[in-house]
Amino acid sequence: MGLISLPLCYTAAIMSQPSFRPRIQVLSDHVANKIAAGEVVDRPASVLKELMENALDAGATQIDVAISGGGKRLVSVSDNGYGMDRDNALLALERHATSKIHDVDDIERVTTLGFRGEALAAIASVSRFTMQTRPADELAGTEIEVNGGKVQDVRDAGCPAGTRFVVRNLFFNVPARRKFLRSDQTELTHLRQTFLVYALAHPEVGMTLMVDERPVYTLAAGAALADRLAEIFGHDYMRNMRAVDGRDTDISVTGYCGMPHVQRADRSEQFIFINGRPASTPVIAYALNEAYHTLIPKGRYPSVFLFIVIDPGLVDVNVHPTKKEVRFRRSDVVRDILIRSVKRALSPGPETEDAVSPGGDASVAPGPGPSQPQPRLRIADLPSLPMFNYPRFSPQGEPPREDTGPAHSAAPDASGEGRGAVATGGGSSPWSWCRVLGQVGGLYVVMETEDGLVLMDPHAAHERLMFERFMRALEGRQIKSQGLLQPETIALSPADAARVRKQLPVLEAMGFGLSDFGGDTFIVDAVPDFLGRASAASLLGAIADTLDQGGDRSGTMRSAEERIAKAACRAAVKANDKLSVQEIERLVVDLAGAEMPYTCPHGRPTLIFMGFSELDKKFGRIE
Repeated sequence: MGLISLPLCYTAAIMSQPSFRPRIQVLSDHVANKIAAGEVVDRPASVLKELMENALDAGATQIDVAISGGGKRLVSVSDNGYGMDRDNALLALERHATSKIHDVDDIERVTTLGFRGEALAAIASVSRFTMQTRPADELAGTEIEVNGGKVQDVRDAGCPAGTRFVVRNLFFNVPARRKFLRSDQTELTHLRQTFLVYALAHPEVGMTLMVDERPVYTLAAGAALADRLAEIFGHDYMRNMRAVDGRDTDISVTGYCGMPHVQRADRSEQFIFINGRPASTPVIAYALNEAYHTLIPKGRYPSVFLFIVIDPGLVDVNVHPTKKEVRFRRSDVVRDILIRSVKRALSPGPETEDAVSPGGDASVAPGPGPSQPQPRLRIADLPSLPMFNYPRFSPQGEPPREDTGPAHSAAPDASGEGRGAVATGGGSSPWSWCRVLGQVGGLYVVMETEDGLVLMDPHAAHERLMFERFMRALEGRQIKSQGLLQPETIALSPADAARVRKQLPVLEAMGFGLSDFGGDTFIVDAVPDFLGRASAASLLGAIADTLDQGGDRSGTMRSAEERIAKAACRAAVKANDKLSVQEIERLVVDLAGAEMPYTCPHGRPTLIFMGFSELDKKFGRIE
């Protein structure tokens, strides 16, 4: 007790003496800048964010970014914007110096990405900072060197029109902050994600990214959003996106939203831009959940790229030091138009026939849009199939059900003649025989059994079969690979690529033939044989969602593989997939032999049954 309490008491006694009472003092600008840097700059990605925002506010049409050492060694941003003369360049390094607002009332109608005037001073105070800048109408530019917040040199320089910021040795003078930075690869992932956010927010601006002197992205200027999305995520990805276009008096919502099967375990593919600013607010998350709540499982999140344009006076951007969150004056209006616009984009009904690409760009067709309903398979297109003979399902070992009457006492065979129902009493099949009648709504399979009418969801049924097959192979260590005729080259997002690279041994144990091609690209030449129907790209995208969810608790191989098995289930046949007669027959046969044929791995039903007695009651044949 004495070891702890004595020093504290001694300190309190000293502080109580008049001569030792602490005095209030004004912090120097140098110290204040370091403190401010803690709010504005917490990692290299924060530096890139602030510098790219400055470039965009300066009217740049081309932005070139260079990264080295995960951003700890170098973050460089060059633009062809307005540039600054010497006086303005020096003033820009002062705290709260900005050209973007002039009065307190201007905060109520901010139209630029930045406005606080803190970023450059904060960055320069914790790095070795160089700025070169020149307005287009001047012959000579200005170069300023700052070392840890202290200006070292100001000189004339020959440089192109625009501005170039070079930030070296970030946090060199704040070792406590530097030691909390992650590995170079982790910091690089954050940097690349930040670059992609602004590349998507402003597709009209050309952008390049160099990492350790190697080109990673070269994005052309003047692109439409669909072009930029296809350039980053691929044309196959765009086939699963639907155009969003909703408007009200003071607000418009444009962009793209993913079909229900394009979903993730997190919100990392939800890009929301408010007046060109990457930001969000709880009301947007609520609106997206509401628009998708009947389409995707709970805990899953859709992929969306939405641009909200609103009167600047109706949105408050001065909420968060990094401007990540905003507040709407009329959040209910924003919520309603978001829900309405996204639902209309996802609906195949006639009300979506007028939808076009955001911004009126009809030249890009990323696949069947909301104006092109998915084709439905009519019952007339699907001939009746012959009966399949299975043992009757008897859950508690009861004898088979007696025939209820003449109307249902016999089942027709394939030739149309009646015969007695087979009932062996063993096994786990939901029926002793069945006949496929057709498919309705482009999705649900209708079957007749000895007990009544059955509706089957092919997607849920396929999920169950894939999961059980995988787990049996996993438990028996009998995983077989199926080589691809043509190896697939797959480009993933930076975050997904990092997860996949980390788990390469696990994926190989799963039966994937996978090699790292460099950057975010992988080559897949084999997949587990029972997953041969699904594309390798969709499998890796789904698997990457769940690889790291368990953290240290899922360190064993089995735990990691079980998580990957659940992700693989999402590669099952999807709603509106047109199934052939043979595919439906195979699905029915396999489901009858499943260990748990009644639900998918997530607990959703695979079958809905309506017995003959219930049908008789509905038609008034019996009391």
